[in-house]
Amino acid sequence: MLFARFVPRREWDDRMDSDRRKFLKTLAATGAVAVLPEARWLSAVGAESKPAGSLDFVFFTDTHIQPELDAAHGCAMAFAKIEAAKPDFAICGGDLVYDVLAVGRTRADVLFDLYQRTEDRLKVPLHHTIGNHDLFGVLTKSGVAPTDPGYGKKMYEDRIGGRTYYSFDHKGYHFIVLDSVSPTPDRFWEGRIDDAQLHWLSDDLGRIEAQAPVVVITHVPLITGYLAYGPKPDGTPRYDTVSVANSSEVIALFEGRNILAVLQGHLHINELVNYKNCQYVCCGAVCGNWWHGPRLAFPEGYTLVSLRDGKISWRYETYGFKSVDPREKF
Repeated sequence: MLFARFVPRREWDDRMDSDRRKFLKTLAATGAVAVLPEARWLSAVGAESKPAGSLDFVFFTDTHIQPELDAAHGCAMAFAKIEAAKPDFAICGGDLVYDVLAVGRTRADVLFDLYQRTEDRLKVPLHHTIGNHDLFGVLTKSGVAPTDPGYGKKMYEDRIGGRTYYSFDHKGYHFIVLDSVSPTPDRFWEGRIDDAQLHWLSDDLGRIEAQAPVVVITHVPLITGYLAYGPKPDGTPRYDTVSVANSSEVIALFEGRNILAVLQGHLHINELVNYKNCQYVCCGAVCGNWWHGPRLAFPEGYTLVSLRDGKISWRYETYGFKSVDPREKF
């Protein structure tokens, strides 16, 4: 997507510095430096705009990596197939690890170390989204105090890098990565875009031309039909953990914008909901049914996305993983 003004180099550098690990990895990948020159086309109103080009990228989500269940091998298989597709870049849709919500620092470090070692094999520019299982020590049974320096999102920020929501541009398209998980005062979490992020999103969209093509990424879905056919939560949940509780506030900001699609994770299903000329897509899971085989008949996989002349299409790809414990788990 195209900014409505020129982006100064210092502001661009601040964005990159906010995610140092991702920045360094992106620079190391072929063609990644094209992201910075792209900014000169994010021009002021009335100036020439770069037309949307052609590119392929991969959206993979819910890796849920762990030492058990051959999960690291499964992730490595998926990453090898993703790299072989030679995408312009990849975006991880959250839930990198399983699970740091309810464990102490020793286990959390093991999980993030394992994810980073496995991810290092994926030699393409890579962007990340935070998921609910990436929040450290939030549940009281973790034994972690809220004063711990890694508590909540801080461990993810330190280990994976930088801000949990951000945007970037590539070949005439604007990509927005949202942080859709919000810890609650009583040490749980819900799907929510907080007020500070809503203000940022409004500002970010306001800087681009109305017709510029946008792709939005979120871990927790903004819109889904899952509750109509998926397993129902027990009792009356305190919080919305299936979708974003204040999704209407987010969607209102999309009005008058060219949102090509919202790519979503979290539910481990493939689903398409069309709402107000926007496509809300749940994109399966690398881990399938938490490494226990397919989830509601949706196998382990990732999504290959094609952008051509301002239009979007996608297909779901499996990668041949066979569960060592193929039993139902919901």
